[in-house]
Amino acid sequence: MPLVVIDFAIMTDHLYYHDSYLYEFDAEVVDVISDPRPALVLNRTAFYPTSGGQVFDTGSITLPDSLAKVVEVSENDDGNIFHFLEAPVSAQMGTRIHGTIDAARRRDHMQQHSGQHVLSAAFIQLFNLPTVSFHMGIDACSIDLDAKQLTAQQVEAAEALANDVITQDRSVTIRFVTQEEAQGLGLRKIPPVERDKLRLIDIADFDLTACGGTHVASTGQIGSVLLRKTEKVRQGWRVEFVCGKRAVDTARHDYTTLTQAASVFSGHIWDVPEQARKLQDDARGSRKDAERLLEELAEFYAAKILSEASASPHRVVVREYPERDLTFIKLLAQKLIRQAPNVVALLASGKGQPALVFAQSAKMPFDMGALMKQSLAQLGGRGGGSKDMAQGGPPQSSGLLQVLEKLASNLHA
Repeated sequence: MPLVVIDFAIMTDHLYYHDSYLYEFDAEVVDVISDPRPALVLNRTAFYPTSGGQVFDTGSITLPDSLAKVVEVSENDDGNIFHFLEAPVSAQMGTRIHGTIDAARRRDHMQQHSGQHVLSAAFIQLFNLPTVSFHMGIDACSIDLDAKQLTAQQVEAAEALANDVITQDRSVTIRFVTQEEAQGLGLRKIPPVERDKLRLIDIADFDLTACGGTHVASTGQIGSVLLRKTEKVRQGWRVEFVCGKRAVDTARHDYTTLTQAASVFSGHIWDVPEQARKLQDDARGSRKDAERLLEELAEFYAAKILSEASASPHRVVVREYPERDLTFIKLLAQKLIRQAPNVVALLASGKGQPALVFAQSAKMPFDMGALMKQSLAQLGGRGGGSKDMAQGGPPQSSGLLQVLEKLASNLHA
């Protein structure tokens, strides 16, 4: 929602200010830029530069001996518009050119920008929530509302009102007024900068605001507005939306995705949320069952290991489990040192990222954190821990058992 002030002394004549449907025009080159990017400045242009949340037009410029692709358009503080080109061209001041706007891209921008005006006005009229910023993205657009809270019911009501206004096909007109004249017109927002003229976008009997963007001629040409998601941001609430063909494409993509999801569940798309929740609940229950079984398995392993281990003067358990992961050996270590006193567990796993876990029963004299650092100095990787328990991640599983057996022999000594 750009707030633009018109200064009729600027170098480039902004043709799009007067006719958003102007897709072709003739002009003269007034400056040729080569560094750092090739660009042309024209005496007049229909190409819209990035401004006020709306992104730039693209298209082409036909010169006497070549065709140049316009890949970006920007405007400087003096009102000069730079047409950045895909490649350098042979041109000089006074060269006559013919410009062609990418009409599909322009129409899309017109739908999004005009839709934003309608949507922002709807939030004002229904809930007195002003728009503080507007952003037009490649796939979706967003407005930031000055709001402490925003409910789903408010979002749906604003969407409904916006689409009612679109269906009514209200006229959208452009007019220019002085700053003084604007004061009494009830603009949704007046720019803080004072210049000669303001460009106003007037949606009949619904919204009037200062804007320099390209717009449709009537609200019916917006097609529709579809609000997507909302999120809390620093300055209020952000509302994502799409209009026109984007809304149709987005709805089609959403429907296709839901249809595919429903086919997985062998149900209707309306049943997908409930089926997904059931699947989530089942998965949560399965995880709890798996955790319980894993704990029972670790308990069994610990009891069996301790029954086979020598008890004098302390039991050093060395095990490598190539098909187990860190979760299992950590759980096993805890079971070992809790089931009996004077136990030192030196365990390794090879599934996924290789891992080491060292643990000792309470009141044992060793330092597991120091032993872990000592082992990783040989193996590489990172790790650490406390006196009674430590874990680490060596870069590979080869050689782990040999390091643990050597460490165990030193502890026995």
